[in-house]
Amino acid sequence: MTIDTNPDHLHDNKLANRLDTSLRLADVVTAYPSLARELEVRGLDYCCGGATTLERACHDLGLDVDLVIGELEAAITDTQPAAWATMGAVQLVDHIVETHHRFLWDELPRVAALMGKVRTVHGERHPELVAIARCFDTIRGDLEPHMRREEQVLFPAIREMATASTMPEFAFGRIENPISVMLREHDVVGELLAELRRLTDGFTPPADGCASYCALFAAFGEIEADTHLHVHKENNLLFPTVVAIEHRLSNGLTS
Repeated sequence: MTIDTNPDHLHDNKLANRLDTSLRLADVVTAYPSLARELEVRGLDYCCGGATTLERACHDLGLDVDLVIGELEAAITDTQPAAWATMGAVQLVDHIVETHHRFLWDELPRVAALMGKVRTVHGERHPELVAIARCFDTIRGDLEPHMRREEQVLFPAIREMATASTMPEFAFGRIENPISVMLREHDVVGELLAELRRLTDGFTPPADGCASYCALFAAFGEIEADTHLHVHKENNLLFPTVVAIEHRLSNGLTS
């Protein structure tokens, strides 16, 4: 079956707010961003695993696909696609930097300081904070240089290529080379976020957790949700668009 992944069509057809088992997880979130959290709580990976269909993803997790689809359809609140769903490459790059990168540049150091405070106060009673802090430090240590490479190398190249009439030459060769590196790093940070969720029992603070402890775990959840959407926009929208532009320019096509 051919899947219509155009978010405008997904909203405009006569089955609006109806999902199909053959839809990819990535296309579900692109058409209905409000469902991102619904997929996450069911363990359905729409960012790094976005190419998987609803049917296959549910089968792999032992979920009843018809029940899941019914619950997802009931949870849809979007009346039209998000603006980012139809952006061109340059607009999407700018959106990612201004929205997701800015969030992480601000949030990661703030949460690191909060993590230190919570460990100081609660570390003796909660030795598990050592592993939690180590995992978060690794996530931060991966994300910050990753964003720096995107902002300094990949994204400027995308902006240049998206506005060029002939294929530019880059020191790294084809645009697929740095993209493949970013994809691997996305997989790694996805695994680290899953480990952080496991270590914190789904970001659930202990019964004796103070306000700072609760704020820390809430911040972990916000970082996870934002990063999942961030990775989705790159893996499933930006990077395929950019590879298509490279193909067009390399073959001397004008549109």
